[in-house]
Amino acid sequence: MDRTIVLQLTPTHEQATLLQQTLQEHTACFHTVAEEGFTSQCSNGVELHKRTYYDLRREYPNLPSQLVCAARVKATEAVKSALDRRKKGLKASTPHSRVCPIRYDARSYWVKWESLTCSLATVEGRVQLAFTVPKHAQKYIGGKVCSADLCSRKGKYTLHVVVSLPDPLVTPSQEVVGVDLGLNHPAVTSNRHFLGERRWKEQERRIFRLRRKLQAKGTKSAKRHLRKLSGKLFRQRKDHDHVLSKRIVQHTTPGSTIVLENLTHIRSRTRMRKGEGQRRLHSWSFAQFHAFLSYKAQEKGIDVVKVDPRHTSQTCSRCGHQARNNRRSQSLFLCRVCGFSLNADLNASRNIREKHLASLGTSLASGPLSDDLSSHASA
Repeated sequence: MDRTIVLQLTPTHEQATLLQQTLQEHTACFHTVAEEGFTSQCSNGVELHKRTYYDLRREYPNLPSQLVCAARVKATEAVKSALDRRKKGLKASTPHSRVCPIRYDARSYWVKWESLTCSLATVEGRVQLAFTVPKHAQKYIGGKVCSADLCSRKGKYTLHVVVSLPDPLVTPSQEVVGVDLGLNHPAVTSNRHFLGERRWKEQERRIFRLRRKLQAKGTKSAKRHLRKLSGKLFRQRKDHDHVLSKRIVQHTTPGSTIVLENLTHIRSRTRMRKGEGQRRLHSWSFAQFHAFLSYKAQEKGIDVVKVDPRHTSQTCSRCGHQARNNRRSQSLFLCRVCGFSLNADLNASRNIREKHLASLGTSLASGPLSDDLSSHASA
């Protein structure tokens, strides 16, 4: 089980200058390899190494060879992604980075947890730096150190260290929890938990309205205000995804399975009129949420799987009848055949759970579903 700890480096002025120079030369190597790979449409790391390594070593003699290779690896990954986008008919250009993070390995850095110090390879040899560990990550101190990325943002330097930890010893159980994700209700579980805060939508609307007003104004003060708002919505959504994933894991017993819908390419599949709904759909961070949920669930020995999302909102979780007009409104599901009525998101979460059980060749352990809207209201 791997976890990433963000260490806050506290370099002196001279050490910060060395780190900045090392990052600049590493970024220049990244751009050279990326230009060569994208122009020649070559994403083979070995071939790009042959074409660029010796020229880069002559141009940047002080940059350690291991960091030149690290820049080539990052550039190869970026070129491969850009060429894949081009093959799909999407817009793609030469990969570019303002400050490309440096990926260190065991040969170019070390970390000592006892003294809270680390050693990094730079253009002037090894530099030993002190660091601090955030309170929430102190439980990972002492783990086996793997790779690390050196990042710089607004004059501050952080080291993102990957720590390997033993997997939790949990007895697997037969419990399966389906989770329906949505824009109205952020998450609804098959065991009757409606998670997420109503105020989250209004917070996003408030930031959008403010940004739109400032962009229309266009004055110097408005632009200064926009710079302050830069990244605020991203950080807000990140916090919401952390809270939501944490609550789902808290409501799930260790050893069980959480089932989600596979929402990949949902933006291209869904037809929605222009307006707030379309804006929220295209800014929906479901992939980030899945990543947060996966690593939080792993710590408790919970598996996270995905199923095909088709017809989960149109199918009756009691009789299995599927029809588009079963969904009467955003919140109400009413089966046309058996008359079963339930909250639409709760009904979808049960269908998601049933889909996973069907793929395993099993059936629901519980009896017939006899919930109705009144029992849901009292839950």
